Amino acid sequence: MKPETVQLTTYGQENPPVPYGGAVHPRPQFRRDCFLNLNGIWDFEAGSYKGTVKVPYPVEASLSGVGRHFPEGTPLKYSRQLPEIQYGADDVVLLHIDAVDQEADVYVNDVKAAHIHTFQGRAGIDITPFLSGENTLTIIAFDDLNRKAFPYGKQTLKRGGMWYTPFSGIWQSVWIEVVPAEHISSLKIDTDLTAAEIEIDGPTCGTVVFEGREIPYSNGHVTLAPLEIICWTPDSPKLYEFTVRAGRDEVHSYFALRTISVQGKSICLNGRPFFFHGLLDQGYWPEGICTPPDPECFAEDIKAMKKLGFNTLRKHIKVEPEQFYYECDRLGMIVFQDMVNNGKYSFFRDTALPTIGIKKLNDSHLNKDAESRSMFLESMKNTVDMLYNHPSICCWTIFNEGWGQFNADKVYELLKELDNKRIIDTASGWFRPNGSDLLSEHVYFKKFSLPVSEKPVLLSEFGGYSYKAADHCFNLSKTYGYRFFKDQGQFMDALEKLYTDEIIPAVQAGLAGAIYTQVSDVEDETNGLLTYDRALCKADEARMQIIAEKLTYTGGKNV
Repeated sequence: MKPETVQLTTYGQENPPVPYGGAVHPRPQFRRDCFLNLNGIWDFEAGSYKGTVKVPYPVEASLSGVGRHFPEGTPLKYSRQLPEIQYGADDVVLLHIDAVDQEADVYVNDVKAAHIHTFQGRAGIDITPFLSGENTLTIIAFDDLNRKAFPYGKQTLKRGGMWYTPFSGIWQSVWIEVVPAEHISSLKIDTDLTAAEIEIDGPTCGTVVFEGREIPYSNGHVTLAPLEIICWTPDSPKLYEFTVRAGRDEVHSYFALRTISVQGKSICLNGRPFFFHGLLDQGYWPEGICTPPDPECFAEDIKAMKKLGFNTLRKHIKVEPEQFYYECDRLGMIVFQDMVNNGKYSFFRDTALPTIGIKKLNDSHLNKDAESRSMFLESMKNTVDMLYNHPSICCWTIFNEGWGQFNADKVYELLKELDNKRIIDTASGWFRPNGSDLLSEHVYFKKFSLPVSEKPVLLSEFGGYSYKAADHCFNLSKTYGYRFFKDQGQFMDALEKLYTDEIIPAVQAGLAGAIYTQVSDVEDETNGLLTYDRALCKADEARMQIIAEKLTYTGGKNV
């Protein structure tokens, strides 16, 4: 495609020519004043198919303009001309590809610049050596869901039930920024309840602008202590803005004063026991599949759930664009972040046996594939590196219901080395190891009662009640859920009874958190509080707020 008439975009300004994201910076917590958004219409080829595609929607999504899945392993070729980019002799032009399934070759002017993998996290590629007068960017993506070593989440070639439409190719933003050759490459932010410790990777000396003060730093480290201490909570999501200046480079970021810890049987937010009233959040939309129609959709979902009284989202085996985590930081929504699974799923072993009560297995033999194990560990490390600075993330979930699980005690230790500031749910649901900060339970088909445990107990999945709104569903013929209601009023009565009879008494007995399934319907699943199109909220706001008011953690002391 010919380049749009668009130059480097100033953060915060309107930019109509860019069709997705506009002036929304792809890295809200690590942003420079200018960037070039390459989202929009690209030339596209796959096998005999030739046409155009709209980035960053996966090719299966209707919003991509393609709307079809190609045979596994088919090269998906994206190409476009780049606008003229102004840069100097001491500058570097970085190309960012935030997510592509599963791997891709990147060419500039027909010269290979990089090969990237989805499990490696976001790709930042120095394309300066390949640029000339007029420049063509080509990205050839390869996706094969038969390769279970790659992290793949809820995708499947035969969608249905709890399995969703597969997605391929580019599904997050593609963008460019020009930086000095010596530039700030990353920030690592650690906080307590009084200050932030910032590690700066790049020039070792510079200045941080914070609360009107210019604070020099050296050896790549600075401590920022706010003049007024306001701790981050869902009710008071205070963010402190700061700017790092090093030579010609300048990066804007933020932090929050927040701690998360385990004390006995309690999970404590800022040192105080807290009840995590949450929802499972899959992150799917009918028009874009894994990519929302607009970045604002993240904020809309979060606000809708806060109106119902929820304070936590468990982001389920999917890593979102950073805009999602920024909105959670800004709006005050705690995130329990799952790692993205890989490995083979067994219905008999991973679902049927645990459902009838067989929940103990030696996980050293569950996933023997060496490539799968290696990719999972690398993906876990990159997920932590990418999301570490977001204060909304309070918990990591490693494995879900045995799927791809292996050597969980050792993996727990590895994750603790990467991040000892957050709590870890090592095995959500079952096949529990010794190494975990929580006792994590999934209960759908029986009444929940609080188990005996020396660790905090998290009901990490429950509910899943289905009410299918006929005018707002994906599949008229098939329905998936755990209890079914044909009337919205009956659905709300049952939901209220579930919390009143099972969850509230468990909280009074010491339950630390409960994650209801789920935020929205997803394809056949009609067990969301929102319909898949987000047009209808099935739950009554006033009644849900009353429930939320009763879900106050008491540490096992009856109120």
